[in-house]
Amino acid sequence: MRVAVGRITRAHGVHGEVGVQVRTDDPDRRFAAGAVLTTDTGVTLTVQRTRWHSGRLLVRFAGIDDRTTAEDLRGRVLFAEVDERVRPEDPEEYYDYQLIGMRVETVTGQEIGVVREVLHLPGQDVLAIERSADGDAFVPFVAALVPEVDVDQRRLRIDPPPGLLEL
Repeated sequence: MRVAVGRITRAHGVHGEVGVQVRTDDPDRRFAAGAVLTTDTGVTLTVQRTRWHSGRLLVRFAGIDDRTTAEDLRGRVLFAEVDERVRPEDPEEYYDYQLIGMRVETVTGQEIGVVREVLHLPGQDVLAIERSADGDAFVPFVAALVPEVDVDQRRLRIDPPPGLLEL
């Protein structure tokens, strides 16, 4: 399964490093030296090395040796091939790709929509739920509001307080 793991921001320095906006909950594994990623334009890139700098992930790809070449990658979304059978060790943790596309309903059975994206915000993770006519709903991914996640059935149940799903 191909999943988005990041987006290249801007070049850093003159030797080909780029900043990456991380879109995975396991950046140390997805961006490990030797990891092979593809861009949204089909370009294959191999991670040469990574480092964290001022809260940003900086990545050096093999063959990207100067600022101009690095800057040409700006805005590209990075994808990794992931075995969808692999699950986190903790049964209360989930990879983003496991949640995206799940049906969402309330604990009373009311259909809400489908998880479109998992937002990793500074305070907590938030589920962006695509609803057919009402626009997106944003639900904090905490046990009190999301008491049930069934990966095998591709469904999660939410228990929203009054007003959370209102526009």
